[in-house]
Amino acid sequence: MSSSLSPVSALRSFAHHRKLIYQLAQREVLGRYRGSIAGLAWSFFNPLLMLAVYTFVFSYVFNARWGGSVETNRAEFAIILFAGIMVHGFLSECISRAPMLVLANASYVKKVVFPLEILTWSAVASSLFHMVITLAVLLIAQLLLLHRLPLTVLYFPLVIAPLVMVASGVTWFFAALGVYYRDIGQITGLLATVLLFMSPALYPITSLPEGMRKWIYLNPLTFIIEQSRNVLMWGLPPDWMGLLKYSIGSLVVAYVGYYWFQLVRRGFADVV
Repeated sequence: MSSSLSPVSALRSFAHHRKLIYQLAQREVLGRYRGSIAGLAWSFFNPLLMLAVYTFVFSYVFNARWGGSVETNRAEFAIILFAGIMVHGFLSECISRAPMLVLANASYVKKVVFPLEILTWSAVASSLFHMVITLAVLLIAQLLLLHRLPLTVLYFPLVIAPLVMVASGVTWFFAALGVYYRDIGQITGLLATVLLFMSPALYPITSLPEGMRKWIYLNPLTFIIEQSRNVLMWGLPPDWMGLLKYSIGSLVVAYVGYYWFQLVRRGFADVV
């Protein structure tokens, strides 16, 4: 196996180029709001507005309750919903941006010494930054509206870490594929929507028939969304055995995506 295709090379690349990854991620975050009056503050206002919209639409317009429970008030329902949307939003942003990741940085492709694989790390780091801001909004809302904040929120980094690896692998895969097939961008947009509605982001998995639940668990978001709600809202520790199995699977996904990216990158310069 070529040294550039080994799992160790991915870790070595991350460690060696960590400062460059930070700079690229910072440029992406700041570039998104460049020229706007509020600037970076929009990264806080956007999730805050989303939370308000979800509260109004689902609680007041549809008068929805989580799992049909009359004990769930409007504020709690909105925060339960928002937690699922937050997790989906992270993976969705990574998937949606992936097909144009290399194409949008075409000037780097012809630079022999530039480590193209770190474009994925910077994109994932940028998406992770926005999820952290969204998390802050969720925790503040939970503290102000529900008057509780369990200590189990400290487990959240452990819960989300495997999803970060999944996002990295998927981003590498679609970033490489997007160079050769420009229609991939249309597919990833559809995929992000399917992942939302085929996960318990908008509804409790217990509301589904028993026979359908096994299919929902094939969605990489399902387990993470449920565990996120456990630690963020309900004061429950993660399912450690389930988290271990998911982590092993996420490492496989990350490596397969990295392997594919490194395998086909030699043809990027001929296509871009």
